[in-house]
This record gives sequence, structure tokens and C-alpha cells, in this order.
Amino acid sequence: MIGLLKKMVGTTNDREVKRLLKTVDFINSLEPEIEALSDEQLRGKTDEFKERYANGESLDDLLPEAFAVVREASKRVLGMRHFDVQLLGGIVLHQGRVAEMKTGEGKTLVATLPSYLNALAGQGVHVITVNDYLARRDSEQMGQVHRFLGLTVGLNIANMDHNQKQAAYTADITYGTNNEFGFDYLRDNMVTSKEQMVQRDLFYSIVDEVDSILIDEARTPLIISGPAEKSTELYIRANLFVLGLKEGEENDYTVDEKARAVNLTDQGTKKAEKYFQIPNLFDPNYITFNHHIQQALKAHALFKRDRDYVVQNDEVIIVDEFTGRLMIGRRYSEGLHQAIEAKEGVRVQNESKTLATITLQNYFRMYQKLSGMTGTGKTEEEELRSIYGMDVVVIPTNMPNIREDLPDVIYKNERGKFRAVVEEIVKRHEQGQPILVGTTSIQKSELLSEMLKKRGIPHHVLNAKQHEREAEIVAEAGRKGSVTIATNMAGRGTDIILKDGATELGGLHIIGTERHESRRIDNQLRGRAGRQGDPGSSQFFLSLEDDLMRLFGAENIMNIMEKLGLEEDQPIENRLVSRAIESAQKRVEGNNFDIRKHVLRFDDVMNTQREVIYKQRREILQREELRDIVVGMVHDLLDFMLDTYCNAEQLPEEWDLQGFIDYAEHTFLAHDRIAMDDLQGKTREEILEFMHGVVEEEYQKREEMLGELMGQLERMILLRSVDGKWMDHIDAMDHLRQGIHLRAYGQKDPLVEYRMEGFDMFEEMIHSIREEVATYVFKAHIGIEEPTPPIETKAIQG
Repeated sequence: MIGLLKKMVGTTNDREVKRLLKTVDFINSLEPEIEALSDEQLRGKTDEFKERYANGESLDDLLPEAFAVVREASKRVLGMRHFDVQLLGGIVLHQGRVAEMKTGEGKTLVATLPSYLNALAGQGVHVITVNDYLARRDSEQMGQVHRFLGLTVGLNIANMDHNQKQAAYTADITYGTNNEFGFDYLRDNMVTSKEQMVQRDLFYSIVDEVDSILIDEARTPLIISGPAEKSTELYIRANLFVLGLKEGEENDYTVDEKARAVNLTDQGTKKAEKYFQIPNLFDPNYITFNHHIQQALKAHALFKRDRDYVVQNDEVIIVDEFTGRLMIGRRYSEGLHQAIEAKEGVRVQNESKTLATITLQNYFRMYQKLSGMTGTGKTEEEELRSIYGMDVVVIPTNMPNIREDLPDVIYKNERGKFRAVVEEIVKRHEQGQPILVGTTSIQKSELLSEMLKKRGIPHHVLNAKQHEREAEIVAEAGRKGSVTIATNMAGRGTDIILKDGATELGGLHIIGTERHESRRIDNQLRGRAGRQGDPGSSQFFLSLEDDLMRLFGAENIMNIMEKLGLEEDQPIENRLVSRAIESAQKRVEGNNFDIRKHVLRFDDVMNTQREVIYKQRREILQREELRDIVVGMVHDLLDFMLDTYCNAEQLPEEWDLQGFIDYAEHTFLAHDRIAMDDLQGKTREEILEFMHGVVEEEYQKREEMLGELMGQLERMILLRSVDGKWMDHIDAMDHLRQGIHLRAYGQKDPLVEYRMEGFDMFEEMIHSIREEVATYVFKAHIGIEEPTPPIETKAIQG
């Protein structure tokens, strides 16, 4: 095996693989020695490694022996011995890189190697998967290896109580979903005592399906929100208005599918002004009407039921475009979800106020070391490297890949394409070959299902509506004669294993019914066949009416078809087709990368501010004495007062000493505590020294009056002020971002403007926190504590 791999030299990737194989050789040389250990001696290696690490050996030094120990433990506990290529993948993950490993190569087992090694540092390892089912499965199955070796394993999924969360995070290795880790970070930065926090510092993370989590979901901020007092009536009115409009340049509105944008025409604008009885739709006073109309138009023109979302139990639930899964709990942002609810005639839920938010990009960049696994990462290497600092190493397959990828065939229209797909299914089904058909939407999977029923072909449909039976359906998909229709299979996490003599019939055949805008998703569908050296085949059936072809590359091909006089059932197979498709996909991928970079640049402004606020908050929670923080804030206020009322560039007789006194009394001092005589004739430095003395004196009085309550009062006021002002600031920054792009019309860079104005707003917020803290600490009467409003956790689909 190793000899075969070593012949693969040439590309940079192959040279890197060859270099890493030297470490694999060393690990293999240790196998006889490790095999000879008893279970007790093998378990004892963990304590030995920890001691050696504490005495100065690095994790890199320990890697060969630690990997050999994990491999042996896996053999004894699971009956699974890591292949050499899995050791390669483990080394790449330990180095903080992305390991691209094809479907069926055992990525889950690979993760046991670096997770064990890095857990020896005692700072906690997080293994991130895409859903609760996989997190639970992996923690139970792979956790057996770690528990056998004396490490603790935790599970972090939704709906766990505080004690369960804390136990999960104190474990050596914690399995869980990306959203749950991100939300726990946000929740930890909203608690009122350090005992309520659950996370430790973010040390090392292994992200399974790394491209799905760090790229596909990168535009989706995690948001914790509370109820806002906004009426839903306008969504219903806007929906009724839009129902009466017609699409087209000559009519009421236009649709740009490429840009995902809709716009009222002049005629449509006049109709809106008449309908809502307003003089000018674009007047800033009527921006709310304009916003609601835009969202209603988007809901009707761009978002399709059973493609973008489903309606279940009187609720609109988003369907993940990449995986076909239902994204329960997620809502489209900026009122779009409410607009779709109005369109579908279900209850329109209230908008909510953002209490805390972070993008997955910025959450994962906080780990000291980040790594990931995927079946298809090389096409996204530029993004993974530029945003996360991770390069991609393609790991060779354990057995040669013998899957046959047949050329694409393209039809004039969708009807012809689906008829051809059905004929192909019938032909292969008669031979008994198992077939997996990939569709891009629930609607298309159900259309194909109806066509197969008419032909009497038994089959299973796997889409968001049947997600509860997913594992069961996938387990049967490799049987002889099995036909499975599925929405995108990306990241399903379950291998399709050939059974009942299916290998002799050519293995699993994949039929793609549409190209995705990302080549990676197509490759993931193809990758379901041909696992571990199995036979298999794949082919994509396309039509000029498919979204990708219609929007990005159909004209040339349509011209060829017209010239050849092809009917709808006659396909065209031509290299030009494949080149046109790949060119369109590259264009869309590049465009999506630019959008994500753009989103990240804007979020980086908020991220810098978030880090400042959360650091301040953690300091408030962790310090026993808060006197220095409060007094420091008042001293900052005194500096502000001097600059405002006793400016160094003015003559002393021009100073506004009365204004200085009024501000002090308004903010933190009792009436008549200081008089004009106390300040007149003094220099700026003398005024500052005098005021520091007054603050110290007043503070001592408060301490004597309140006793032990003083510390509790300080903590409560600091946390409430920081949280309240920060939440208002998040809203203000969100409004700024929504309108900042208009600055481009004035030849100004929106990002630069956002950064500058955002900085000014942040400074104002910090000043406002200081004022509020000073006022309440020096003047508050102890009263009844207000109840905390309920909060909800959700991810907003941007």
C-alpha cells in the first residue's frame, strides 16, 4: 500500500503526501510494540503522554506514538484498524489544515486520531458535525475509543440544560453541531454570573463537512433575539397589494434572478402610492412602506414553495439549498420570513430584536487551531486559505476509484429531460442496478416520483419531508433493484453500501437531474458511488430550462440545437456543453465568494467591537472587586468633561464651568455637591485632581451606606448597561449597514464609510455606558429587580 502511494509524486499535493508518509511509516513501525501491550498498559499510555506533555514535549513529538495507540484501541474496541490514508488525514487535521477525503474513506474514524492527541493538552477539543443525529452517533461510537483510553467524551446538542452543557464542555473531547457551539458562545456572553458560563477558551476544533459549515453557511449569522413591539399588519397589506401586480418592464415590477432582486417600475410605484395613500414612496418618512413592498415582491417572485421552503403545521420552514434538509428554527432576515408567511396565509410572526449575533466565520476564527474534513474541498481552497488560514491536502483513496463518470447529456426543455431520466431509470432497473437520483428541489423529486409511479417502478423518495426516515432509506439504497430519489445528498453522513450482488451489476448508478451552481455539490452527489474501490457510475441529465443554464450559459447551446433542428427528446453531447457548464459554475462560485468576502468585511467591523464588549463583560463577571472598573469609567467621564467644558485650546475665562457643574450633577453628583468657587481659579490639572477627590469621597459614602450590596449593585448595573447599550448598538449598526450602500452613488466607498461611522457610533455607545453606570452606581435606590424578557435562539438566513 505504502509503496503504491509513494509512486504518486509530481504535483505539490503529491509531494506533500509523500513527505507526510514518512510519519506514517514511523507510526506503522510502532505497531508491533503497541500491539503487545495489555489493555491496562494501553490505557496507561494516556497518563504517560500527559506527563510528557507537561514536561515539555510537544504534541508533534507525541503524534506518532499517540496515533499508534489510538489505532490499536480502535482495533480492540471497534474492530476497525485505521488505514494508512486515514493516518495521513489525521496528521493533516492535527496541523490545522483541511483533509479532502472521498466518501466512504472513513472520515469519522480519522477524527479520533487528532482529537485524542490534542485532548492531551487538557484544553478541550471540539468535533463539529452538521446535525444532532451525527453528533450523537459519533460521540457514542467513536467515543468508545476515547473512553477506553481514559478520556472523557461530551455531547453538545440542542435542548440540553445548563448542567448537561457544562458537563459536555468540561469533557476532554466534545461532539456537537456548529450552531450549538456558536449559540453557546453568544449565551455565555449574556449571563450574569461566571458560574452560568459553559464554554472554556476555544482551543482546537475539527469541523466535519467543513465546506458546508464554513462556506455554505458562512452568510448565515447566528442570532439570539427577543420579541420586538412591531405590528405584522403591514406585511399582510403589502402582500395583498403585490397580488394585484403584473411582472414586466411595461407592467408593475421587474425581476433580476441573477442578482436576486426585484424592483417596482414607475407604473408600479404610482400604484403603491395610491394603494397606501402616500405622496412619495421614496420619501425617508415612508421607508417602511417601501421595505415591506420589496419583501413582499421578493417573497412572490424569487422564493418558491417546496424549493426554498415548505409549509408544515402552519409554519414556513426554510429548506437548505445545499443539503435539502429542513432548517427548523431558522428564519429569513429583514422581514422576508414574515412576507412569505403573509404570502402563504399562515400566521405572521412578530419581528424580533437582536440581543446577540455572530457569523460562523468569525466564531470559528476564534479557535487557536482550526481543521476540517470534507469529500470535496479543493475547489474552495482559495476561500478556506484566505478567510481561515487553512490549505487543503487531498488524501489518496485507500482503494483506487473505478467509478465511471459519463458525459453530461443536455435536452431542449425540462419535459424532455425528465422523460429521458425515467427511461434511463427503467432500463437500469430492469437489469437490477441500484440507482440514486439527485434532484435540486422537493418539487422536482415529487414530480419524478409521480412519473416513476406511472411506469410501475418501486422507489423511495428522500427529501426534507421524509428526513425522519433518512438513515433507513439510505441504508437500503445500495440493494439490488433499489431506486432512490433524493434532494441534494451533500453531507448526509451515511455511506451507501452495496448489497445483494449489486456489485456484479455495476454498483450504484448516480443520475443528476440538474447541475448545482457549485461544482462541489455535484461532486458530492457523484461521490455517493464508487466508495472503497466499489464499481459505480454517474451521469448528469440537463436541460436549457435548468436555472444554471437559463441564467448563465444557455444561449450558445440553444443556437446549436436550433441549427441542428433537435427535438425535445433528442439530447446533445458535446464538449462545448461541458465547458459552458463549468464556465458558468466557476462564474457563480466566484460571485458567491465575493459576496461572502463582502459580508465578512462588514462583519469584521462588528467583530472588533464585539470582542471589546465581550472582553469587558468577561472581566466584570470574573473579577471579585469591580470598584476599579466603575471608578475608571467615572475618570473617563471627567476627561470628557474637561475637553468639553474646559478645553485646553480655550482661555480659562472662556471655560463653561457652570456647564461642567450641571453635567456632573446630572450624571453622578448630588445637587450642590460642588460649587463654582471649587473650580474657579484652578488649572485643568487642578480641577481634575479636585474632582478625583470628590469621586473617591462620594464612592466611600455609597460603600458605607450599602455595605455588601455595593458589589452586587455594581455588577448588576455594569452588566445591564453594557448589555442594553450593546443591543441597541447592534440594531443601529444593522440599520447603518442596510442604508450604507447608497453612499456609493456619491462616489464614496460604503465599507470605509461604514467603518468610520461604526467607529463613531461605538465610541458614543461606550460614552453612554459610562454615563449610565456612573448615574446608577452613585444615585440608584435599591428597588425591585425587573423581570428578564424571554429570549429565543435562532439562525437568520441572510
